[in-house]
Amino acid sequence: TAGTQSISPFYWAIDSGALVCAQAILEDLLTIRADRDVYYYGVDALFTCHPECVQKLCARAPTLMATLLDGLVWRSRQTKEGMRRVNYYVKHLIQDLEGNFSPNLEWLVEHSDPKIIRHSTVILFSDVLWHRVASYKFILSKIYFLLILGVFITGQSALLNHKLGKSQTLGEDIAMFSCRVFNYIFSMCKLIISQSNKLFRDLGNREIKRLCGIPLPAYIFQLQEIANVTLLVLLLAMCTQEPYFWCLNDGFGITMECDSGQDRMEFYTICAFLAMMLYWALLSDLAIFSMRISAFVLVCGRVVIEVVLFLTALFLLVLAFCTAISTLYYEMPAKEGAHVWLEELIRMSLGMYSPEAYQIIISTSVLVTIPVCMFLFIVGICLTNLLVAQLSQSYHDAYSNMQGYARLNRASITNTTVQGISVKRWTKFLESLKLDDPLEFNEGDVGLSGGIQVLEPSNAHIVTEDTIKRFGGSTAPSAPWPREADDEEEDKLSLLEQKLQAIIKAQKKGNRSRGASTEGSQGASSGESTNT
Repeated sequence: TAGTQSISPFYWAIDSGALVCAQAILEDLLTIRADRDVYYYGVDALFTCHPECVQKLCARAPTLMATLLDGLVWRSRQTKEGMRRVNYYVKHLIQDLEGNFSPNLEWLVEHSDPKIIRHSTVILFSDVLWHRVASYKFILSKIYFLLILGVFITGQSALLNHKLGKSQTLGEDIAMFSCRVFNYIFSMCKLIISQSNKLFRDLGNREIKRLCGIPLPAYIFQLQEIANVTLLVLLLAMCTQEPYFWCLNDGFGITMECDSGQDRMEFYTICAFLAMMLYWALLSDLAIFSMRISAFVLVCGRVVIEVVLFLTALFLLVLAFCTAISTLYYEMPAKEGAHVWLEELIRMSLGMYSPEAYQIIISTSVLVTIPVCMFLFIVGICLTNLLVAQLSQSYHDAYSNMQGYARLNRASITNTTVQGISVKRWTKFLESLKLDDPLEFNEGDVGLSGGIQVLEPSNAHIVTEDTIKRFGGSTAPSAPWPREADDEEEDKLSLLEQKLQAIIKAQKKGNRSRGASTEGSQGASSGESTNT
């Protein structure tokens, strides 16, 4: 403390760019020391003085995140039946100083580093939160979502009867009408409430982002929220254009066989199709129960970008050739107009053009055949092979970090889900972890509290020496702290360096004195020769 200012040496080192000093401070704080009575560990002091240190490191010194996370792990040198004890001191990563859910997981998700999120410490505490707290609530929400999807399928397609000469029975109409009303009440209204809460929350917190100069709430920029908002708009459009409602309004009862209903059927079915696709797309969140499946889904999402680029290039190529070939209309009057050649070239690109149609072009005009052959060569050989190469490289680049991105996805859902649980359930969860109970290092060696002990295969991480620095001698508070071997070695090196510097200085001083005496003797001899 300097005057009224409290300065942290750790934060000062980070802010000034002295990351080597910050790393030394961090390693010293997270080193477990012990005398014959007590264990000493600086993790409580670190998170008490700097509860936002994870956020600070992610923003200003991400290279030190591995040092922090490594310092929260203790591995036993001893093994038993091929297993090794490991203590993860993750209390302050799970809860804050008041016992509430810590924002550390949110900060790690915002950092979006697929390598840090795969650190064993992060995996342990995020999996504990997921399996013991978040997964239960997430499963319940998805069961509700599956129920909504099943009712939506029943009301839109499962009970439809389009056989020639037959119409819907009254029972089928009542069942479809009931399913659709159920969706409007329990799906559309739920989306209205949730989106309104998020909107007012962002407006209240002034979390606004701009898109092309238009202010929008920050939550809307998440992919899942975009899908939810789109689904809400589609359900609202379906509700306003519902054929059953219009036929009821005209007095025809529960049926779609009325003029008002049939007039709106085309627009309604398009909205229903898009809503059905969005329901299935939102169901992809279930992949987070398996990291392998989730990683596969994310890889597919990454390579879709390459497919979009390919389709864009293909569209521009088709547009260029269809407008160019249409200028040769005098060669083939039967295929006059750019719109005609647009359809023809699209069919050629998709392999839907028949050999007879190619033969007609060849026999009719050579001038038209040449650009058609050029188009097929570019599309069939250049663009297609380029797409294959891009997909292969994109998959290779993305797959190495896909497990990390899959864990980031799960961590994001875990963070959102845990923030919504009740205080009672959170307190019960913390009590089940028993973070205040001390953990054993080895059998009979009761150590520090604030952690979770697990067993891992002995060959997962090789440990050749005990990482706890133990000191013997007196444990009286008045006795000085024993000097560490590293400090003694550093003192010896500094003493040796001082001696070497003294020797060098003495040598330089001796050289100067000898040089001065030599110059004096030379001057005297030259004076004598002059007098002679």
